Amino acid sequence: MISYDEALGRVLDSLSSLPAHEVFLEKAVGLVLASPARAIWDMPSCDNSAMDGFAIAGKPADLAIGLAVAGASYAGRPYPGILQPGQAVRITTGAALPRGANTVVPLEEAEERNGSIHLTQPPQVGQHVRYQGEECRGSDVLVEAGTLLRAGNIALLASAGVDRIRVYRRPRVAVISTGDELVELGQQPGPGQIINSNLHLLRTRLTECGCTPVCIGIGADDPGQLEQLIDHALDADVIISTGGVSVGEKDHVQATLEKRDFRKIFWKVAIKPGKPVLFGMLEGKPYFGLPGNPAATAATFELFVKPALKRLAGHTFVLPEKRRAVLTDEVAGGGMRQVFLWCRLEWQESSYRVTVSRHQGSGQNRCLSTANAIIPVPVGISKLQAGELVEVFLF
Repeated sequence: MISYDEALGRVLDSLSSLPAHEVFLEKAVGLVLASPARAIWDMPSCDNSAMDGFAIAGKPADLAIGLAVAGASYAGRPYPGILQPGQAVRITTGAALPRGANTVVPLEEAEERNGSIHLTQPPQVGQHVRYQGEECRGSDVLVEAGTLLRAGNIALLASAGVDRIRVYRRPRVAVISTGDELVELGQQPGPGQIINSNLHLLRTRLTECGCTPVCIGIGADDPGQLEQLIDHALDADVIISTGGVSVGEKDHVQATLEKRDFRKIFWKVAIKPGKPVLFGMLEGKPYFGLPGNPAATAATFELFVKPALKRLAGHTFVLPEKRRAVLTDEVAGGGMRQVFLWCRLEWQESSYRVTVSRHQGSGQNRCLSTANAIIPVPVGISKLQAGELVEVFLF
């Protein structure tokens, strides 16, 4: 068996980003930018006011002399004339500075009497003015390629007139469930049957990871039916199957794949849970055969599938985000296999603290419901002590 690090390396070495395409800005949320996005125009597009007040032409020579209010400049409705000596223009926040003006006096620093204003303190020339292009100039790069687009990026690009951008395509991921024991949610399980909870886990995680899940259906432990499901799944960018990946009497995944154009890259990794995980390329597309036990399905998704999806989606950084945290309780290791333990990471006072979930069985879902991280226990470590500083993978 190969190690986790070697297996993950083989996965990532086998993949590259999906093709990029152009989309409207509002369709780009959660996607990764494929080309640098540049401003279309200067921001701000003209000198404008940062305050409600009065626009004037520098510091008056005598504060005792009032300035005649010549008109007003509002956001979207600029003052049409040129400011003359001895004049002021009423102005609102964001409104264009009138021609001839270079300073804004806030309302609270001026008194208005009989159509004139009197300054209550000397202004600084240029105060409270936002200058044209001070945020960016037209053609400036606003967002670099490789950026995951979120609300702040979208708002910046929209303000600079960018309505279309090139992004990496959102991965479409087909999910095949295998096993005679599986029934759909809403059905009453018969003797020895269970609800197909893995489908709901994977569909939710794929959506959370910015992918489009394509649920192919449940395949009985029958090679012919499995082949039909695989045929339907080949329209997707990635294929995931759950269960049937070992070599038991009812495990048909590998035998079915071997009849097709499938290049097996690895099967079995020295980890717990998830030892029998399978990865290869099926007709040029990544195929993950995940174990059927719920906790093992979830673990192998986080450890192998998620980094692969990030690589396909164009992310610059694809490995799990990590933290260092204080372990609250003693936990056992796994000898010759690297153990991954579901846990809860929380910030307490001045440090992260991590508590391992009580229910760690491969066949249980309960450990997943409150977990937000995984602790990797290295090979050869028999136990980790309470109070020890450990590395934690976030998900």
